[in-house]
Amino acid sequence: MAELLYKEESYAIIGAALHVHDVLGCGFVEDIYHEALAIEFARRGIPFVHEKRFVVNYEGHLLKHDFYVDFLCYDSIAVELKAVTEILNVHKAQVISYLAASGLKLGYLINFGEPELSRMRLFPPYKRAKR
Repeated sequence: MAELLYKEESYAIIGAALHVHDVLGCGFVEDIYHEALAIEFARRGIPFVHEKRFVVNYEGHLLKHDFYVDFLCYDSIAVELKAVTEILNVHKAQVISYLAASGLKLGYLINFGEPELSRMRLFPPYKRAKR
């Protein structure tokens, strides 16, 4: 059986998010969860950058519009937060696009907007062969 990518780091991130959800529950706006999770990451010694800026390269051209992932943890895991009643495909696509553009190999989509914390482990898309 293959080893889970960033296993210990993933447990730490999800553990921090579960704690925030246990304390705050659902119903707040996303910014509240951002702030609380940053505090919890710091408490647990999880290295992170909040609203990490990435540039997008399109065939050798750096695009003017950047994107910001909510958290970059351990310099290798993208963490995107939501506070919505239901995760939609567009939310998953957002994280997958971040991974494709940044070169990161793992992302989490964490939703605080449901009675139980919802989280998804996402990976970059496979590169299509050029025709």
